[in-house]
Amino acid sequence: MSKLSDNLELRKDFPSTSFEDWKKAAEKDLKGQSYDKSLITKTYEGIDLQPIYTQENIKDNPLLDNFPGYSNYVRGTKTEGNIKNGWMISQELPYFSPREYNEALKYDLERGLTAINFRPDLATLLSKDPDAAMNDESGKGGTSAVSLEDLEECFRDIDITKFPLFVNGGFSAIQILSLFVSYFRKSNADMKKLNAAFLSDPFVFAMRTGVTPYDFETAFDEIYNVTKWTADNKLNFKTIGVCGYEYVNAGGSAVQELGYAMASAVEYINQMLKRGLTIDEAAPRFFFTFGISTNYFMEVAKLRAARIIWSNIIDAYKGKEDSKKMFIHSKTSFYNQAKNDIYVNLLRTTTEAFSAVAGGADSIYTSPFDETVGLPDEFSRRLARNTQIVLREESHLNSVIDPAGGSYYVETITAELAQKAWEIVKSVEAEGGMLNAVTKGIPQTEIEKTATAKEKDFAKRKKVIVGNNMYANMKEERIAEKENGFEEARKERADKFKNRKQREVSLKEVTVDSLINNFLEGSTIGETGKSLKRKPATANIKALKVKRASEIFEELREYSYSYKDKNGYFPKIFLAAIGPLKQHKARADFARGFFEVGGFDVIYEKGFESNADAVNAAVKSNAGIVVICSTDDTYPEIVPVLVKELKAKIKGVKVILAGYPKDMVEGYRENGVDDFIFMGADVYEMNKKLLIGLV
Repeated sequence: MSKLSDNLELRKDFPSTSFEDWKKAAEKDLKGQSYDKSLITKTYEGIDLQPIYTQENIKDNPLLDNFPGYSNYVRGTKTEGNIKNGWMISQELPYFSPREYNEALKYDLERGLTAINFRPDLATLLSKDPDAAMNDESGKGGTSAVSLEDLEECFRDIDITKFPLFVNGGFSAIQILSLFVSYFRKSNADMKKLNAAFLSDPFVFAMRTGVTPYDFETAFDEIYNVTKWTADNKLNFKTIGVCGYEYVNAGGSAVQELGYAMASAVEYINQMLKRGLTIDEAAPRFFFTFGISTNYFMEVAKLRAARIIWSNIIDAYKGKEDSKKMFIHSKTSFYNQAKNDIYVNLLRTTTEAFSAVAGGADSIYTSPFDETVGLPDEFSRRLARNTQIVLREESHLNSVIDPAGGSYYVETITAELAQKAWEIVKSVEAEGGMLNAVTKGIPQTEIEKTATAKEKDFAKRKKVIVGNNMYANMKEERIAEKENGFEEARKERADKFKNRKQREVSLKEVTVDSLINNFLEGSTIGETGKSLKRKPATANIKALKVKRASEIFEELREYSYSYKDKNGYFPKIFLAAIGPLKQHKARADFARGFFEVGGFDVIYEKGFESNADAVNAAVKSNAGIVVICSTDDTYPEIVPVLVKELKAKIKGVKVILAGYPKDMVEGYRENGVDDFIFMGADVYEMNKKLLIGLV
């Protein structure tokens, strides 16, 4: 047996290859195709993704001389990463009644939930009791909890001090925090043991709902009062929310989410400093929520870039080191969830949660796979929760500190993302700050432009939504919307509050303490809300257009289901595949996938040796649409005759050609071809046009 040489020299045995050498080899393999068009990926963030990254890409990167838990915190705020204390599993439970919420919370806390993430319904956030709420407000987005009695029901038999607690306060959290503190006091909970957040993000609330309950200055006053009260009482409560999640759901890019979120943070800091807080009183009270989309590495880089920007912001305000540590809660995006082929949502949320962990999120919410069709049940909640548990216990993601650190690719796009997001922050500052930008509708308009560009790409299948614009599952049953199941409960609660003796609340001074006392005496959110001296809003706010990417394709499937309801079968398309398999298969497979997106029953029997055989089979199929599938070379001979015979024997038939031979298109139209399908064609518009013609 030979002995391994003592002088093993890998560099000599395996000489290094430069990027230029690699590029020349790649260009040779491309055989004349453009290197830039073929191998460089354009993104909505304005970042060009290279096919390969090398050490040269990071040689001047200033972010690399850092350790986890230090300096700009690009590598995380904890030296040990998730090894000692892992990320929190903080699922939302959007059940209407306090009793339902309590049952679900107890069940999930026993099965892996590690933080309580409480969301009041829209009516509560608008300071309305159930009897005063509109139907589309009561129960929307969360739990109806407007009194001390309601909170006692929500947390019955639960020691709330054992878990971190996150509460969404909407436009202002002063009432919801005061209500919770009244509950803590009545239950003798030690608030100094609590790790809690009572969050307000008035900008995102206004843009998401299209509602500004009162003016922003009053909201800033209330955020200041809440923050000052928690600081004075030495409580570990976060009180200032910055939410980028809704920008993602409106179709925004990672740069836009990051840029507008950080611009909001700057505005909130300025508003707090103006009212008398110091930077080191305000900064530790911030709680950031970012959406996580499906571009895996971009999302990892986004969370890392967020910590860099926050660190630089606090440096600019001359804050202390601890003030630079950013708390990040991540939510898998609603934008990417689909109704069609609904179990694919599990794959989407898994990769998104993986991104959140690798990016260093402190807390993560994974969407139930069926959230597009209604409230989750025990099964979908379990799968959502266990997604994170599997990533922790079986994938061991809690055993690695900053897994993305040192990656040429991730480090490069982290720096690029941070720079481009900072440009947005500066542009917002040039407009006079986020308050002015939101009032003018700047973030909303810019995000809408990106969403429109994305929709066009999805329609042309430049971007893929599995099970929707590509690889449609034709065997799945129609997914029905779940019944919310709380119509009766909503009426019962409304009647209960309508019949109760109303309390008159008169506050000489609006403070957290005065609100706490009123809640302890039995007042409700609605009753205390009437007593708050709030100025009316002075301007309408343009709403973000929240729309899932797959909605246009779900619309197509609804057309096909409507056709089936009327006729007993799905609309049919017949493939006239001419010639042997190698001649027609590529385009026949393409045509099948193209039209199954619209829910068509695509009849693909075989390749036909003659036009006459194809026409006879098309007639027997009872299909009103025929797609000719062969090659550009055979079309001049096939198309004129075949189209003529099809039009003669099938009344009203539409004939489509698979392919787009540019020089022959007009001639084929004169022959009677109605349309063409090809790579880059608008699959949504083509299917919609055909379906509307049938339905």
